[in-house]
Amino acid sequence: MNLVSKDISDDFPKSEKIYLNNASVSLMPNQSIQAMDDFLITYNSIGPDSKDSATFVEEKLRNVRKIISKIISCQPDEIVLTQSTSDGINIVANGLTFEKNSNMIIRGMTHEHHANLYPWLKLKEKTTIRNLPIDNNGFFQLDQLESKIDKDTKLVALSHALYNTGSILPVAKVGKLLEDKIPFFIDSAQTIGCIDEVDVSKIKCNFMSFNGSKWLCGPMGTGLFYCSRSSSELLEPTTIGGESAIIYENEKLAYKELPDKFQTGFRNYVGIAGLEASAKYLQEFGMKNIREKNKHLSNLFREELSKMPKVELYGPEDPNERTSIISFNIDGFSSEEIVERLEKQNIILAEREIMEKKIVRVSPHFFNTESEMLQVIDAIKKL
Repeated sequence: MNLVSKDISDDFPKSEKIYLNNASVSLMPNQSIQAMDDFLITYNSIGPDSKDSATFVEEKLRNVRKIISKIISCQPDEIVLTQSTSDGINIVANGLTFEKNSNMIIRGMTHEHHANLYPWLKLKEKTTIRNLPIDNNGFFQLDQLESKIDKDTKLVALSHALYNTGSILPVAKVGKLLEDKIPFFIDSAQTIGCIDEVDVSKIKCNFMSFNGSKWLCGPMGTGLFYCSRSSSELLEPTTIGGESAIIYENEKLAYKELPDKFQTGFRNYVGIAGLEASAKYLQEFGMKNIREKNKHLSNLFREELSKMPKVELYGPEDPNERTSIISFNIDGFSSEEIVERLEKQNIILAEREIMEKKIVRVSPHFFNTESEMLQVIDAIKKL
């Protein structure tokens, strides 16, 4: 059966609502919810603080690292478990050393998501922040990036794809430009689980942060931070505990190896059980199939919107240059009004912004259907 047209909505909890806000928080498969329930029952029945429970938990943590490492093509010990995308960003922002007269480069300033902007702006007292100019879709020119790099550049920080326009940035080209010269951080919250071929060995980034609750369809409170083995020494951990360090002669402290070095006191074990099940579900469907289905749904929706005379669309025309995010406005309506009126009809969209402009964001995922997309189009026509 063609997986692009396959209806898998029965694999997810039943709802009267059409949910199209997966770029914020996605739905979880039934099997992931069951896996969390099973974990809690087992964990408590064998004794939460026992040798058996320790072995049980360690297996779950190893399993998640293995499956995530396959998704982004790295080694399992390069995956640090966190609570959110923001956690990983802050590990880098607060762990790097910035010398006097140093600088770092970010893209678009207020065009960027707050999580990948505020931690860098907080560094203004330590380093100069250089802004990379962008076009209307959030893209930049590689030669402009190159012109901003000098001997004092200590970091380049970019999103892999944008939360507002859906634009997929050319991170592999940036990685090739920066390779072995300047550390490269990527916020990939909007790509992992949404597009295929996310390969850190090809992108050549040093660090990457994303979460489990967006396109990976995992639970809230699960995050993943990739740190390449060769880049671990660039970061000073911002927290320390018995899980992340050891004490030796004369009460000296030494950090453990990856991933323990950055993973002090992680305890969201039930979340990891849910994430493991979700990641397995996505892998079984196939990342390429997910990408193709997401493109199909978003192209259908975008094409129907383009037929409406009062609709203004944002983001790249080329579907290969964007995720499944569709952003738009309707003349005569505020974005807030559109979102609120549709929610009263059990249609969940989101209001976001492109710089100062408020927009409506639609973000379908592979469990959504053609029928749902057309129902939403019909509801928009009747506003």
